[in-house]
Amino acid sequence: MFQYPLTGLVTLFCLLVLFWVTVMVGRARGKHGVKVPEMTGPEPFTYAVRVHLNTIEGLILFLPALWLFALTVSDMYAAIAGVFYPIGRIIYALGYYKEPSKRELGFTIGLLSTLVCLVGTGYGLIAILMA
Repeated sequence: MFQYPLTGLVTLFCLLVLFWVTVMVGRARGKHGVKVPEMTGPEPFTYAVRVHLNTIEGLILFLPALWLFALTVSDMYAAIAGVFYPIGRIIYALGYYKEPSKRELGFTIGLLSTLVCLVGTGYGLIAILMA
């Protein structure tokens, strides 16, 4: 039986957010007539691309930290800390799509979630080594 269902749900939530921001790039590409493989265009298109790329960049750090936290401490604590990351990314994206200066709250929420997972992982690893 799978022992990490809550962390799995948070991971799925993150992947759905990534799927959504990916779709938003495609929609912006079509709306503004930006042909593949161009990565620049009108500001709304550039905003969508930046949200997408920043989300990918963040997930590279967040997902391993989330899973290491779950493996070394607990599924529940990892999920509680981790659920704020995709929520932060949604707030980040919606703010950025309106005006890049409105991205800060969502970015901060995601960053804090990542830091909690990293610190939790450090704690878990040290506890395992000390046992």
